[in-house]
Amino acid sequence: MSEATLPTPPISSSAPSKLTRSWRERLSSNPVVVKELRGRMRGNRPFVVLTVYLGLMALFTTLLYLAYTASEVNRYGPTNQYAGKVVFGGLVGIELFLVCFIAPAFTAGAISGERERQTYELLRTTLLPARALVLGKLASALLFIVLLLIAAIPLQSLAFLLGGVAPEEVMISLVVLLATALASGASGIFFSAIMRRTLGASVLTYAFALVSVLGLPLLMITFIPAYEIFYGYGSTPPSALLQSVMVYTFGLLVCLNPLATAVFTETILVTEHSALGMHYTLNNGTSLPLISPWIPYTGFCFFFSLVVILITIQIVKRRETS
Repeated sequence: MSEATLPTPPISSSAPSKLTRSWRERLSSNPVVVKELRGRMRGNRPFVVLTVYLGLMALFTTLLYLAYTASEVNRYGPTNQYAGKVVFGGLVGIELFLVCFIAPAFTAGAISGERERQTYELLRTTLLPARALVLGKLASALLFIVLLLIAAIPLQSLAFLLGGVAPEEVMISLVVLLATALASGASGIFFSAIMRRTLGASVLTYAFALVSVLGLPLLMITFIPAYEIFYGYGSTPPSALLQSVMVYTFGLLVCLNPLATAVFTETILVTEHSALGMHYTLNNGTSLPLISPWIPYTGFCFFFSLVVILITIQIVKRRETS
């Protein structure tokens, strides 16, 4: 029988969902991911953490709803639309705050902990590259955080029963939460690579988180009075160029903070009914296009994470060759 008459295997049965299979294979082919996930999910601790996390979130949701219905503004009966907004906004705010401080806790001791346990030298003697070590540590931590976020989705869906929450709000909140978790985890593993002790890495990581979460809003608060002086209380109205610079500067500060991004994105969704942006009118009638903060914030988080991860890989490579 000639080669031309040999039967060929069917293509459709050998390549089903190659893209999804490649992600699964990449995660399972990294021994660091497999080891960290097995160690993290072994025993009762992860299930206790998940149960306590969901219990606290459910308790907070109940208290938030009861506080809203018992407020003086709603003594004649709560408005379901605003009740759903309050519950959903409170849940997303708490999740953002937790992600900013939980993700660094999982990654701050990723590499420095190996040094303290005296296992880092053993990792250096293997054929495991620095890229696999850094990405494996980061991926294992982020997967557990994603599990926490997905587990809280049913609580967020309670806002749909109360009304006033659109599906795009849920999708945008998930994107912002995932981007925040990636940036927070990347910063934690960076400080873990440059410090020899987990305590020092944790201190630097949480200091960075406090500055990014609480420091920028303080800078925005000091920026607002200056803007009001130029915009509304000055002897002469400012030029259009100065107003544009101040508006975009304030928008840049908003896009660098997760809480401010969530608040202003929700404001644009409610007032302008748009998930992409709005237009701001200056004194002279000029209309400035403004992008919704969640879009540049997500791009900034991914860019920041990429740069930090590449720097961390180079640090680990340098220490391996030294």
